[in-house]
Amino acid sequence: MPTPKQKSFAKAFEELEEITRWFESSEMDLDEGLKKFERGLELSKLCRDKLDEVENKVKEIKLKFE
Repeated sequence: MPTPKQKSFAKAFEELEEITRWFESSEMDLDEGLKKFERGLELSKLCRDKLDEVENKVKEIKLKFE
């Protein structure tokens, strides 16, 4: 069962994919696009921060076994 942090990463990534699909559609509203762009940047940062956290944890674990 995924932890809450893993679930939030998955949800953020899923929402990012939805935003990407919205931008790929032929109908685009500039005001809505700006809001979605800002939200996409927020989600991207959240995902990037989580990946950095996991990478650091992996490095810590590897150091234990060297």
